[in-house]
Amino acid sequence: MLYTAFIFGLISSFHCIGMCGPIAMMLPVDRTNQTKKATQIITYHLGRLTAYATIGFVFGLLGKGFFLAGLQQNLSIFIGVAMILIVLTPDKIFAKYNFSKPVFKLISKIKTALGSQFRNKSYKSLFTIGLLNGFLPCGMVYVALFGAIAMQSESLGVLYMILFGLGTVPMMSSVVYINSFLTIPIRNRIQKAIPYVAVCIGCLFILRGLGLGIPYISPSNMSLFIQADPNCH
Repeated sequence: MLYTAFIFGLISSFHCIGMCGPIAMMLPVDRTNQTKKATQIITYHLGRLTAYATIGFVFGLLGKGFFLAGLQQNLSIFIGVAMILIVLTPDKIFAKYNFSKPVFKLISKIKTALGSQFRNKSYKSLFTIGLLNGFLPCGMVYVALFGAIAMQSESLGVLYMILFGLGTVPMMSSVVYINSFLTIPIRNRIQKAIPYVAVCIGCLFILRGLGLGIPYISPSNMSLFIQADPNCH
């Protein structure tokens, strides 16, 4: 299921353009030296990937708890359903509830720290901008975290979120170079594909939990559990 992380990151990056694109466009990079500019952009992405890996570790650890408890199949089905519901629920419904209120002060501090880093063109500042950017609330990251929980270990949770982050790199890098090409109509048309991709990934998680015996997609119930002795036919 790790490949779904990169695919989802690649598609959801069109959503990221609208949310985090302005941050990428405002990066304090060297506009005259293309080589230095490229390394600065990579540094920014390393910061984002570090943030994603950190939260991937936390949620992967949570998923490991479910795995050790023998609940991984039900968890996979639940996560698949949750992914589908989140992307199909209209934004206006979520707007009625301020889910960020419990951590509003923390988010405000992150935004303040993020703003202060734009005055410095050092690699440390670019890494910090990416790191803080990665911790800002994002609906697509929330969906990806469901996948990290289903990975059943902290290391795979980290890998899942890193692959998700890598999927967003090409488009988030391109906005620095060709932001004029990515017009609003183009972004809107491509963004419409995001719910379809998320639903497909959600269905894959559901199939995985059902254990239908389909190789690579829905392995049998027996292969989903760790056992001391192998099952041979």
